[in-house]
Amino acid sequence: MSLAALINQLADEDTSALKTLSLVIDWVRPRPQETIASTLTRMEQLEAALTESLDVHLAVSSRLQSWLDNAQFFQLLSGLGLYSRRGFFKEISERLYERVNPAPADRNNVKDVLFLVFNRKGDDAWIHEVPDEALLKLLGTLWHFSPPALERTRIRVCTQILNAIEMLSIWVAAEELEPNILRLNPRVVDRESAFVALQRELAAFVQSYVRGLQDEDEIHLDHDHALVLIEQCRDEIARLQRRSVTAGSTMALTHLLERLSQTLTRIEHLLDILDPADKEKRTRRSIELFKTLVQASAERHGVRTLWRDNLRLMSRSVAENASDHGEHYIAGSRREYLAMLASGAGGGLIIAFMALIKIQILQLGLGKGVETLWVSLNYGLGFMLIHMLHCTVATKQPAMTAASIAEKVEQGEHGRANARKLAELLVRVGRTQFVAILGNVAVALTVAFAIGWCYTRLEGVPLISTNRYDYMLAGIHPWQSLALMYAAIAGVWLFVSGLVAGYFDNRAAYLDLAGRLRQHPLLRRLLPLTLREKFASYVDEHYGALISNFVFGVLLGVTGYIGYLSGLPIDIRHVAFSSADVGYAMSVFIPGVEAFAMFTGFALLIGGVNLVVSFTLALNVALRARGTRISSFPKLIRAWFQVVRENPLALLYPPADPRPEPLPDNHPHPEAAEAGQPPSDVTDSSPSTEGNR
Repeated sequence: MSLAALINQLADEDTSALKTLSLVIDWVRPRPQETIASTLTRMEQLEAALTESLDVHLAVSSRLQSWLDNAQFFQLLSGLGLYSRRGFFKEISERLYERVNPAPADRNNVKDVLFLVFNRKGDDAWIHEVPDEALLKLLGTLWHFSPPALERTRIRVCTQILNAIEMLSIWVAAEELEPNILRLNPRVVDRESAFVALQRELAAFVQSYVRGLQDEDEIHLDHDHALVLIEQCRDEIARLQRRSVTAGSTMALTHLLERLSQTLTRIEHLLDILDPADKEKRTRRSIELFKTLVQASAERHGVRTLWRDNLRLMSRSVAENASDHGEHYIAGSRREYLAMLASGAGGGLIIAFMALIKIQILQLGLGKGVETLWVSLNYGLGFMLIHMLHCTVATKQPAMTAASIAEKVEQGEHGRANARKLAELLVRVGRTQFVAILGNVAVALTVAFAIGWCYTRLEGVPLISTNRYDYMLAGIHPWQSLALMYAAIAGVWLFVSGLVAGYFDNRAAYLDLAGRLRQHPLLRRLLPLTLREKFASYVDEHYGALISNFVFGVLLGVTGYIGYLSGLPIDIRHVAFSSADVGYAMSVFIPGVEAFAMFTGFALLIGGVNLVVSFTLALNVALRARGTRISSFPKLIRAWFQVVRENPLALLYPPADPRPEPLPDNHPHPEAAEAGQPPSDVTDSSPSTEGNR
C-alpha cells in the first residue's frame, strides 16, 4: 500500500479506530528481508503526511480519542503476560479451543485490540527493535489530543491502572493461603506476611492516589514503602524456592512461585508508570510495558510457547534437586579425588561381575523376551548394589554435575560469578570424570581379564565361545559396527536416569517419605524404633538414586530387544561394560600390546560419547530450567585455556590443598577457643582478643 492510499483510508469517515490502528501498523511493519531502518523511515513519512494533512490528522485523533474514552485496560494490565491461575492443562485446552473456534473480539477491550492489531508472526520481534523515542513520537502523532481530552484520558487510564494494582495485590496476598506455600512455611498463618502487608500498603496508596486525581491539592502517598515491601515479598519467594529444594516441589508449586514473581514485577512496573515525580521514568517504563504486552499478546493463543514455559517449570522442579546433589560429584581436593578413584574402582569391580553374569545369561540360549528380562534385572539390581556400596558408575555423574554448572551460570548472569570461576569448575568436573572413568575402566578390564584367564586355566576351556569372542570385539569397533551410535543411545538413557533421580528425590521430599516410613503401621510392627529410623532416613536420602539406577539398568537391558522387535539398528554400548567385554575377550586370546591398547581405546571412545551426550542433554535442560544460558562461549573457552596454562596437570590431578596459614601470636589456640578459654598471654578485655575470637 502506498502512503497516499493509506492517508485516503485514514481520511474515510467509515474507518473505525481498530481499522485505523491496523492500517498504521500494517504500513510501518517491516516487509520480508527488510531491516528496522525501513520501518523508521515509513514512520517518519507517516508523521510528516499527517502533519501536512491537518484534516486527516484531526479526524484520526478524534476517532482514537472516542475509542479511548470507552476502552477497558484492566484485563490487559492485570492478566496479559502473567501465568494463568487455571493451571497448565486447563490453559492449553482453552488455547487449543480458541484456535479452532475463537471468541468474538471485544473492540473496547485493549487486550483484544492489541491481539488484532499485532496479528502477524514476528510483530513482537520488530516492535522491540524500534527505538523508544521513535515509538513515542508515532503514538504522540496519532493521539494528538486537546488539553481537556488529554487530562480526561490521563485520569481514566490512571484509574484503571490503580484498579489493576489493587486487584493484583489482593491476588498476591491470597496466594499465601495456598496449601503448597503453607506446607513450605506453616508460620505464615501465625504472623503478618510481607504479602499481606503489601496489599494493605497498596490499598492505602490507591485510595490516596484516587483522592489526588479528584483534587490536585490533595497530597497522596508515594510508593517507596510499597517498593520496599515488594522486595521483601521477593525475598520470601526466594526462601520458598530454596525450601522447595529440600522439602520437595511440584510443577504446580513452581508455577505458583513464578506467577507470584511475575505479578510483583507487574505491580512494580505499574507503580513506576504512576510516579508523578519522574516524568522520564514514567515514559520509559510505559514504553517497556507496551513492548512487553505486545510480545505477550503474540503468545496469547500460542500452544508452543505455553508448552515451552511449562516444560521449563517442570524441568526446574526436577533440576533444582539435582543441583543440590551435584557438588558431591565434583572432587576439589586431592583427598576427594582419591576417594572418587576408589569409588570408581569399586564400581568397576562390580561391573566386571555384572558383565560375567550377562555373558552367562546370553549363552543359556533363552528366548529373547526371557533373556531381556534377566539382563535388565542384572543391570538394574547391579547398579543399585553399586550405589548401596557407595561406589560410582562414572557415566552417571553428568546429570548431577550439569545442574551444578547451570547454577553457577545463573549466578554469573547476575554478576555473582565470572568466566574464570566457571572455567575452574569445568576443570574440576573434567578431572573428576576422568578419575571415575579410570577407576571403572581399569578395574573392570583387569578383573574381567583375570576371571577369564583363571577360568581358562582351571577348566581347560575358554569362558566365552569363539562366536561370542568375535561378537564382543566387533561390537565395540567404531567403524566396523554402530558402536558410537549405540554409545549415544546409552548417553540418552544416562540423561533420562538423571531426570528420574531428580524427580524421585523431589517426590520423596514433597511427600515427607521419611516421616511416612517412620509412622508406617506395618513397619511399626516389624521393626524397632532405631531400625525404623535408620531405614526411613536411608530410603529418604537415596530414594531417587536407587530408582534411577534401576531404571537406567532396565533401559539398557530393553533397548536391544526393542531393536530386535522393530528390526531397527538399536542397541547400547556403555564404557564400563565395554571395558569388561574387552577383558573377557582378551582372556581367550591374549593379543599383542598394540591390539590390547587399540580395543581399550575403543572402549574409552565409547565412554567419551556416553559422557558428551548425557552431559550436553543434562546441561541444556538445567540451563533451560533456570531460564539462563552461557552468554559468551569464547570468553569461557579463553578462561578455560588460561586455567589450563597456569597448571596443565590440574586437568588430570588436583593441585595440593592449600596449607592453613600460621596463626598470629595473639590468636587463641584452636583447642582453647573451642573450649571457650582465652590464651594465657591475652586478657579477656583486650579488643584484639575479641576480634580474633
